[in-house]
Amino acid sequence: MSQTHPPAQIFTVTDLTKKIKVLLEKHFPFVWISAEISNFRVPASGHFYFSLKDESAQIRAIMFHSQNQKLKFLPQDGTRILGLGRVTLYAPRGEYQIIIEHLEPEGVGALQVAFEQLKEKLALEGLFDDRHKKPLPFLPLRISVVTSPSGAVLYDILHVLSRRFANLHIDISAVKVQGDDAAREIAEALDLLNQRSKSDVIILARGGGSLEDLWPFNSEIVARAIFNSKICVISAIGHETDFPISDMVADVRAPTPSAAAEIVVPVKEDLAQRCDEMTQLLISAVQRRVDGQRTSLQRICKRLVDPRTALRKQGVLLTEANARMQRAIQRYLAYMRHQVEISTTLINAKNPTIKISKYKVIIEKNDLQNKMRMTSILGGLRARLQELTSQLKALDPTAILKRGYSVTLTRDSGKIVTSAQEVAVGQELEIVLARGALTAKTCQRDLTGSLLSRKNKVKGNIKK
Repeated sequence: MSQTHPPAQIFTVTDLTKKIKVLLEKHFPFVWISAEISNFRVPASGHFYFSLKDESAQIRAIMFHSQNQKLKFLPQDGTRILGLGRVTLYAPRGEYQIIIEHLEPEGVGALQVAFEQLKEKLALEGLFDDRHKKPLPFLPLRISVVTSPSGAVLYDILHVLSRRFANLHIDISAVKVQGDDAAREIAEALDLLNQRSKSDVIILARGGGSLEDLWPFNSEIVARAIFNSKICVISAIGHETDFPISDMVADVRAPTPSAAAEIVVPVKEDLAQRCDEMTQLLISAVQRRVDGQRTSLQRICKRLVDPRTALRKQGVLLTEANARMQRAIQRYLAYMRHQVEISTTLINAKNPTIKISKYKVIIEKNDLQNKMRMTSILGGLRARLQELTSQLKALDPTAILKRGYSVTLTRDSGKIVTSAQEVAVGQELEIVLARGALTAKTCQRDLTGSLLSRKNKVKGNIKK
């Protein structure tokens, strides 16, 4: 006999996801979870998206803007937290996640973390630097107190101010010093006092309390209002052991509100006493100065004489000085005349016209002597020339040739023939006459010295 099975139920992905989501939300409506934050990011929507993890697993988490704006600190990667949330399933991706409703640092209060974060941020921006601190006025005429009108703090401040310096002008800016709106009211009060610009100093005060009670004075809006104040701000928050951010930003920190009142003004009686002491010192100094000037005046008066006597004495001295001056001028003029004469003599001695005339005579004399020397030299040279000309004429061979003589030369070498033995028969000769030359050729020689030329012995051409 066969066994029958009921038909299997088939789910769509959407149906299965919805059932899983219902189961998760039903069994885990709210859970506390301890984990470490990672992958933290804040998109434009303002929601917080991050992961919660431990050593073995992780889960996606989201904290909507409506919830995270209530946090006192800003979560960061690596921060260990304790969170309260609802486990659910995100259908489009089929991933389960936890929607965080509340978040606080694990082991450290959220306010303390927020305090340290804001402190570090403002320190990096330089809000705590001493170079931004304004000096406390010595004697402010108008004091503004920013505090709660209902607390004992205001009474203590007014009491101390009245005791130390009565009749001061004091403005009271009533604000909340605790609660959600306290920080905004404090910042607005500081801004308004700066807009009015009538106060010389501002005291920001509050009594002691827990970190939650003092939190408005750890807010960023109050810190920036103090930093932007053009008026000196004294921060007197809580007890001496309390050290909020407003104390760090303020120009002056007072350990208590009463101490702020003591810091802001001196004791009027002390100032009056100091003024009396300085008045006495000033009177004594002036009296000593007057006495000293009186003594000096008396000494001067003793040295004073009748001005007419002094004038007569000065007149005599002036006359003597005038006479000495006249004599000095005369001596100086005589000396200058002598110097002019010497200079004139030197100038005349070096006058170029005189030197030119002198050198002109010398030149003329030398010119005459040179002419005489040249005439004598030329006469001697001319006679010598005539003598040499006569000698040259006497030795001129052309003159001998004009007397009927001739010169015989060999045609080939141009050698002068002086003997019949120097030529051969048939050798061409050149006979130079006074006018022209003859070319001849020897037929025979007569060693006796006479040429046999009766039978056509000489043949030649005449050169002219």
